[in-house]
Amino acid sequence: MLLFLRSAAFNLCFYAMSVVMVLGCSPLFLLPRRFTFKAMALWSHATLFLLRVIAGTKYEIRGKLPDGPVLVASKHQSMWDTVVMTAILNRPAMVLKRELLWIPFYGWYAQKSRMIAIDRGAASAAIRRLVAQGKAAIADGRPIVIFPEGTRSAPGAKLEYKPGIAALYRQLGVACVPAAVNSGLFWARRGFARKPGTIVIEFLEPILPGLDRKSFMETLETRVETATARLVGEAGGPSAIATGPVEITRP
Repeated sequence: MLLFLRSAAFNLCFYAMSVVMVLGCSPLFLLPRRFTFKAMALWSHATLFLLRVIAGTKYEIRGKLPDGPVLVASKHQSMWDTVVMTAILNRPAMVLKRELLWIPFYGWYAQKSRMIAIDRGAASAAIRRLVAQGKAAIADGRPIVIFPEGTRSAPGAKLEYKPGIAALYRQLGVACVPAAVNSGLFWARRGFARKPGTIVIEFLEPILPGLDRKSFMETLETRVETATARLVGEAGGPSAIATGPVEITRP
């Protein structure tokens, strides 16, 4: 019962706060882009604050925080992953589905901040646009955040890694920083509960540019999935990936 009440209180405060901030910060669209970045970071920090105070969910950062023109490839288990990236990274260019740009306010903020939108149904044309937008973000000194599986996966599961991450790595010529999380144990992808505990995000050893596609993908998947399994296991979740064959599921 306590978990339900705390989760309900968080969700109520989260949505109320989001509406107030989204509407209140709308005039920033008329100002330079840096003000939009500040508003988005403020919203993310406010969300993390509410999560800690109301739901009892804290977070821990492990590893060296990426900065500047770098490619961050992260496991994706929860909405929390996108929230924390906006809070702890400097002006991140998030790779997101193009349909999200059609959402009122959210899409406007994404466009104003020049997030990288990809049409997953456009095949090679989508990859070309992804790379072009990625080059613009790197030239602007921004870190690019991409979730290689393309959508959220449950703790203990793994989805197929999409080709976009390999295209960015090969074409941008920057290091790729893998990242692991256990966020799905505390903020489930399709769940109401916000569970108390400590979410961990861990930035792993960078993969320097120059690997061929096959070697890069194997290195990335091994590092991300192994570290994610370890974090999930530490928090008491399923750790099958670390101890046996990887389970491949499709969304």
